[in-house]
Amino acid sequence: MKRLKDKVAVVTGGSRGIGRSICELFADEGAHVIALYKTNFNYEKANVEGYKADVCSDSDIEKLKEFILNKYGKIDILVNNAGITRDALIEKMTDDMWEEVINVNLKSVFRITKALYSFMKEAEYASIINISSIVGEYGNIGQSNYAASKAGIIGLTKTWAKEFSRKGENIRVNAIAPGFINTDMMATVPENVINSIKEKTMLKRLGEPAEIANAALFLASTESSYITGHVLSVNGGLRL
Repeated sequence: MKRLKDKVAVVTGGSRGIGRSICELFADEGAHVIALYKTNFNYEKANVEGYKADVCSDSDIEKLKEFILNKYGKIDILVNNAGITRDALIEKMTDDMWEEVINVNLKSVFRITKALYSFMKEAEYASIINISSIVGEYGNIGQSNYAASKAGIIGLTKTWAKEFSRKGENIRVNAIAPGFINTDMMATVPENVINSIKEKTMLKRLGEPAEIANAALFLASTESSYITGHVLSVNGGLRL
């Protein structure tokens, strides 16, 4: 039996990388998937529907809410995945670089979850999955903005796990903290740096987007029904 049969899932940053893998796997498991994207969308799966939206735009988020209400009437799963990097050492990091990353990676998570929460609390079984990062857990040189945004996501996850269950609402909230994954974000990383990461990782390789999608499927399904407020590290043993 498909694990997400007839569930309605919203995935931000759903057009490529980790988000795309999550959308495809959720669709394969029977969900109706709304994949948020900003520029390009190209899916062949009938039950993955693209929705163009800027996750930093209040008006776009409000229109998304109305669209879901009119077409589906419910939301069972929300995956906050949209994210960017604007790396620099702190003395070279501008206010614009800081604010852009915080707005996309952290503030959008707050805005979208706040907007869609009212739907989700009516669901029989709901799951929110926030995509954090190993950088949010341990920091990384040249990524003050990214580390702060991803650490903030962990704080939101733990807070919402408490807040969204206090009145008997059946909403679980968890985070995934990926290690270094083979996505477009890694395309500009020098080969010697990638080799160093692989050497420090117990499994001696980068992770694949599908491996993060598998973790998301677990947290979205009833297989994780007694898990909330947890940060699932999927990093190949990098920090052991």
